[in-house]
Amino acid sequence: MLSDTVVHYVTEYRYLGIFVMFMFGLIGIPFPEETVLAFAGYMVQQGRLALLPTYAAAWLGTTCGITVSYALGRFLGLKVINRYGWLIRVTPERMQRVHGWFDRRGKWVLTLGYFVPGVRHLFAVVAGSSRVPWHVFALFAYAGGLVWSIAFITLGYLLGEAWEKAARGAFVLSLALVVASLVAVAGYFLYRRARRLST
Repeated sequence: MLSDTVVHYVTEYRYLGIFVMFMFGLIGIPFPEETVLAFAGYMVQQGRLALLPTYAAAWLGTTCGITVSYALGRFLGLKVINRYGWLIRVTPERMQRVHGWFDRRGKWVLTLGYFVPGVRHLFAVVAGSSRVPWHVFALFAYAGGLVWSIAFITLGYLLGEAWEKAARGAFVLSLALVVASLVAVAGYFLYRRARRLST
């Protein structure tokens, strides 16, 4: 069972295991990332991991993996990715779907794309092939990785023994977190606009 593999690696290798799984997961090697995060949060609750190093291991692994995905898109281009993309779970259909999202939402998909299981690494590939400047990519993608890591580790921590429910309901939870993030961002901009108009 995949969740047993996650339990083994996180229990055995702790922070290094979390870092490595996230680095390869964000390159495209199949790992159930939400399961890893939720279980890591549970391990923190049990006192077997410390909170800040767990956040750091997940975020640094995510950052390394998503940067490699960006570099693949930037330096290899879409032709090579489309030909050999099956090695990192890339199909032409998925790439077309991600391109559509990227065209409509721009750089914000780099932040919110983590909450879309199965295609999150493709947003970085598309950003690289679209020549999005590295500093813009880093700002939006690394911020999204931080929010995503903290959100699911914290959920695993709060749910305790029920951490597997968080992992199984990853899509629903991701959707809820995306909606909450959008509402928060919209509320912030509306608040700033209202203050500007009142002065």
